[in-house]
Amino acid sequence: MGIYQGKDLRKITGGRRRPHRKNRKYELGRFPTLTMVSTKEKIVTVRVRGGNVKVRLKRAKYANVVDPETGEAKKAEILRVVETPANREYARRNIITKGAIIETSEGLARVTSRPGQDGVVNAVLLKEEAET
Repeated sequence: MGIYQGKDLRKITGGRRRPHRKNRKYELGRFPTLTMVSTKEKIVTVRVRGGNVKVRLKRAKYANVVDPETGEAKKAEILRVVETPANREYARRNIITKGAIIETSEGLARVTSRPGQDGVVNAVLLKEEAET
């Protein structure tokens, strides 16, 4: 079954709308990419509306991590997903989304890019809070 982004399935009140035309190509949707942590990287390019191209990252091994204090960027290996604001289940399944906190070889970092849309994982290092 496809994903439909049209607005003509039901009324705001919840009443049923009867179809007056077929579905259109521009109403087509796609399943989410669900970028996972893996030992190999897998990148897929998809043609989207207007002939544009989206680069989808299916499997991720590395992240571009920026240290906010020095402004220095490094390529770090992703070890696991600690937590995700999108869905608690995603952290258990090691799925990376924007805003997710990931454990890297450099330390904990927050993802700032959308891997399923941009094709890359960019992240910012989090400060280690001193215990008092």
